[in-house]
Amino acid sequence: MAKSQWSFKTAVELSAALRNKQVSAVELAEDTIGRIERHDGKVNAVCVRDFERGLAAARAADAAIARGEHKPLLGIPMTVKESYNVAGLPTTWGFLPQKDFVPPEDALPITRVKDAGGVILGKTNVPVGLADWQSYNEIYGITNNPYDLGRTPGGSSGGSSAALAAGYGALSLGSDIGGSLRVPAFHCGIYAHKPTFNLLASRGHTAPPAAPLSYERDLAVIGPMARGAADLSLLLDVMAGPDPQEAGKAYRLELPAARHTSLKDFRILVIDSDPVMPADKAIRGTIDKLASNLDKAGAKISRSSPLLPDFAASSRLYMRMLLSFLAANFPPEVYAGACAAAAALPAGDNSLQAERLRGIALSHRDWVHASVARTRLRAQWRELFNAFDAVICPIMPTPAYPHDHAPDQEQRRILIDGEPRVYTDQLAWPGIATLPGLPATAIPTGFAPDGLPVGVQIVGPWLEDRTPLKLAELIEREFGGFVPPTMFDD
Repeated sequence: MAKSQWSFKTAVELSAALRNKQVSAVELAEDTIGRIERHDGKVNAVCVRDFERGLAAARAADAAIARGEHKPLLGIPMTVKESYNVAGLPTTWGFLPQKDFVPPEDALPITRVKDAGGVILGKTNVPVGLADWQSYNEIYGITNNPYDLGRTPGGSSGGSSAALAAGYGALSLGSDIGGSLRVPAFHCGIYAHKPTFNLLASRGHTAPPAAPLSYERDLAVIGPMARGAADLSLLLDVMAGPDPQEAGKAYRLELPAARHTSLKDFRILVIDSDPVMPADKAIRGTIDKLASNLDKAGAKISRSSPLLPDFAASSRLYMRMLLSFLAANFPPEVYAGACAAAAALPAGDNSLQAERLRGIALSHRDWVHASVARTRLRAQWRELFNAFDAVICPIMPTPAYPHDHAPDQEQRRILIDGEPRVYTDQLAWPGIATLPGLPATAIPTGFAPDGLPVGVQIVGPWLEDRTPLKLAELIEREFGGFVPPTMFDD
């Protein structure tokens, strides 16, 4: 079966086609299933298939459409990250001991997607514990980048980004604490949105075998992934809102409208690199080209500002707070060894690697001090967004790199313009939005000279998610967006 005209359409386009009776939900589901069956032996993005129930949902969607019903995702084929609980399907987070864990009920975001008419056809691959920018584990194997099978698709939502790039449905759900939405979007040339912290309730996005409760998860968010910018808002609105099980939060938050609806009205700060984590020539080039295009379109572009918080200081703070949170789940022997290594650090070592070690050993007293520093950082960002509407900056310093599964990530290296850099230092660019809890939209901007996708993130003001999302739409409309990988264009 050859590629149909619907294989790479956006959810907005598919929804219109369904309403106009140009295609049925069953036809869309069958097209997606056909693509997975033809191509996923090479990509390995969809690690858990749910075709039978997906087709049943598609048939129900067609019946609803025939009755004249309208729902935001009615009949739209999609996937979800393996880390979301879906009743009757395994949720492992890549942990081998949990390979047989099957939750009895859907996560709250899954319930909201199904209630909106979404047709879920499978779950997508992840790294162990969602803790890498590569997506592989002993249960499901390695996921490859559809633009170059020898390279990472990103992580931890790498299965979702690869699925979207390969045409396996129009939407997917991911999550992000260290760039896990934005990094795979960047490496696979698609769109993703890291929402304002705590905007989307994530009950049921829980590591097994923990109960699906509303846990306090500092820094972590869930969010939408798509092949078109407008689709992000479509899915965000479906997922948005607090958990009704949380006392005092049974309300729906109305997000402010985008600050502007025309490119010429946006005030944009553009940052293409920083000594803390330099971006390579390909990344700097795509950012410079975008800045030039925006300037020609009438946007007010600045290339520096004293209002931008100190990137080195905020990156060090992010490393400490992130690892303090993550280390709570480290095995006792790993935690003890890291604490001993942290105690042996020279006082003057302020490398990002040293700050991660210190974060593992952080006392509660020191964490409180760090939290105060984060509060001051948020105030700095508020001041910046009085002068600017958005900040455009790198997501990662290089395009997708070859698979590297060395067990100690701190010992891995990436090459930036030929210079080796510590793999985990790449956290700095995702952290620019994660630490203060700001919304950030990942968009594709084209390709590096070697044919790999590149892109940027658009960081917006607190709770003003619609501003970077609207800017993403305007950039896509004016300069283009997703381009399918040639090896899967059938």
